[in-house]
Amino acid sequence: MAKDLALTSLAKHQGLQAFAYLRLQEADRLVQRATLEPLTDGGLRTAQLLADALALAPHHHQAQILQQRLYQMFVPRWHFPMLADSARNRAYAAAIAAKVKPGDIVLDIGCGAGLTAMLAARAGAKHVYTCEQQPLIAQAATRVIAENGLADRITVIPKMSHNLVIGVDLPEPADAVISEIVDTLLLGEGALDTLFHAMHRLAKPEARTIPEQGVLKAQLVESDALMRLWRPHQAEGFDLSAFHHFATIAQITPNDFATCGLKPLGPAKPLFSFDFTRPDTKPAHRIEVLSSTTTGTIHAVFVFFEMRLAPGIRVTNSVQADGHWGRTAFLLDHPIRAQPGVQLSVCAHHDAAHLSLSVAQEEAITVSVTADLSGRVDDPVADIPEHAEQTVDHGFAPPSSWPRAKSAPPPAGHAERRA
Repeated sequence: MAKDLALTSLAKHQGLQAFAYLRLQEADRLVQRATLEPLTDGGLRTAQLLADALALAPHHHQAQILQQRLYQMFVPRWHFPMLADSARNRAYAAAIAAKVKPGDIVLDIGCGAGLTAMLAARAGAKHVYTCEQQPLIAQAATRVIAENGLADRITVIPKMSHNLVIGVDLPEPADAVISEIVDTLLLGEGALDTLFHAMHRLAKPEARTIPEQGVLKAQLVESDALMRLWRPHQAEGFDLSAFHHFATIAQITPNDFATCGLKPLGPAKPLFSFDFTRPDTKPAHRIEVLSSTTTGTIHAVFVFFEMRLAPGIRVTNSVQADGHWGRTAFLLDHPIRAQPGVQLSVCAHHDAAHLSLSVAQEEAITVSVTADLSGRVDDPVADIPEHAEQTVDHGFAPPSSWPRAKSAPPPAGHAERRA
């Protein structure tokens, strides 16, 4: 009897081993297919094959590695700290609640995990059409929305907004357009071009937008830690100065920002203002004088954005702000001693997708700016004129001919701007 039980147990064990071996073989086959699958569908088929392989063999090493590589390739990592940014989430929730009206048709550009689309539905939208160009993200957002009981109120469209067609993807033009397609300098994700198309082709003439307006500002900052991070002078006794010319723009992560301790040396000045309800994609350039009001060392020109989502509701990545956004600092070639009255001129250009900035000595430049954009230091987002002029031909010399910036005596009253 005992012998029979032992033989039965052995047979059962061997059967389980054989079954596990067959499952592992099938998982191997699925992984092999996944490695040969083209990614022209945005990784959907590959992701499914790897998921099936891991369902058969949860500890399959190659399947785990390939799955993580696929996710990192098609799902940018910034999605996760963005979703965890409670201040940003509260601001968008409040703005959407203020601007989306019951019965609205809403277009949400850049679905991501579906948060802003769900906020619009909660605010009373009749229906939300949210587009997402990455198929894996669109697929996941569809699940998130369904699990929150909003599948009948929100349609996820796996397309770029430029490819949407009224009457095909949306039944009618939108009453409200929601987006958060900005980078640390507002322009890098093509926000102006995308919103220009959306407001002209996909929205009603009187459509509301979130965000409404934005501005790029610049100010002088000090940070020894930033310079040590981006331009270390030596390592193990070796001089590294000849490598420094590669580090002209510091892309500062939130973690680095927290440790670098950027110190403002003067007030922020506006560079460019943008009206997202009437987006303008024309290139523009501007010369602005930045002043130091305290002592220290000028290491960089710090450029940041402020966005007005709705009246009284704003988000920013300024020196004083917290949150998930990175920061950008244009490093000076050489540090400059700061004291009250020191002035530097910066020449900024944008082509609606990128920003460039050069620093020069103020008195060597003929400064010419329009009245609409000057003097908006304290609150340029508050009341951007409807037709604010942004493109000005200054006729300035090329940056290569500009002398180095240096200390200047305090101006009488305010900086003179000569035509």
